[in-house]
Amino acid sequence: MLAAAGISRAVLPGEELFRRGEAAQSMFLIDTGEVRLGFDDGLADKLLGPGQYFGELAVFIGRHQRFARAVAETPWCAVRDLWGAFQTLVEREPAHVARFMQRSFSYLVAGEHQLVQHLKRRNEDLMQTLDTLRQTRTELTVAQQLVRTDDLTGLANRRGLYRYLDELGRQTLNDLKLALLLVDIDHFKQINDRSGHLAGDAALRAVAEEVRRLAGPLELPCRLGGDEFALVLRVSDDGELANRALGLMSAVRSLRLPSLREHRLSVSIGGAFCEDPGGWSNWYSQADRSCTKPSARAATTGAWPAEPVAATAGTLRSPRKDGFEPA
Repeated sequence: MLAAAGISRAVLPGEELFRRGEAAQSMFLIDTGEVRLGFDDGLADKLLGPGQYFGELAVFIGRHQRFARAVAETPWCAVRDLWGAFQTLVEREPAHVARFMQRSFSYLVAGEHQLVQHLKRRNEDLMQTLDTLRQTRTELTVAQQLVRTDDLTGLANRRGLYRYLDELGRQTLNDLKLALLLVDIDHFKQINDRSGHLAGDAALRAVAEEVRRLAGPLELPCRLGGDEFALVLRVSDDGELANRALGLMSAVRSLRLPSLREHRLSVSIGGAFCEDPGGWSNWYSQADRSCTKPSARAATTGAWPAEPVAATAGTLRSPRKDGFEPA
């Protein structure tokens, strides 16, 4: 019925009969040769041969956007344009046209089902990719955290300190002042020599825990290396800074570690306000100079410098250009 209608025309290999997205007007029947329908979006192409038709939605629903690109695949390809002829067939052969439309609708429904399945698989692939990206991001975050964390104590290491100071430079302190406490464990070498390195590690973890407890939500406890710790604090004045340092001294003296036997832990602490434009190197030097070492006092007195070294007002600078380099 369809072969007897319409006008046949030859098309050259590679010639487009229509492209995806353009307005549909005609339905085609293949007389000879082959035509390839390309759907993109990951769908497989379809290769149609003699007696097969395509573009039938143009006669069923009228003008619409093409879903595929139709290209002549072989030499000696000929197709029939059935738009005007189809209207005549509807009037002349209604029963045949009805069976043709029934067959075409079954084909369209099957194609739609195939498309739904394809989209479902693509959605599953996308969800799996998204899960993989989330997992990778989590692993990357964990890896970055490990790089900035001291393995033994769980405190920030120097990289973590530098990252914190970089980010702090973009924050406001309101009415508070940025301050630094340096904390050294007294006679730490003697602990290692007399009780062993495992006891020394236990002492480091115990002091680190007290340093961690002293730090507030926006403050940073840090292990610089060896038996040296640092605390970057936000305080209102030198009195608050002194009180927090004395509180840490008292907490450390109260520690009782079985591995140390009769040895009692104590710490030396120095402090400075981080307001000098010299950056980390200057802040560290000021805090270190203010630290009262055991040689100048009894290790159990809990002495604290009467006035932490206060610097003139300035701006935060990245510590990477001076002072310690990342471990």
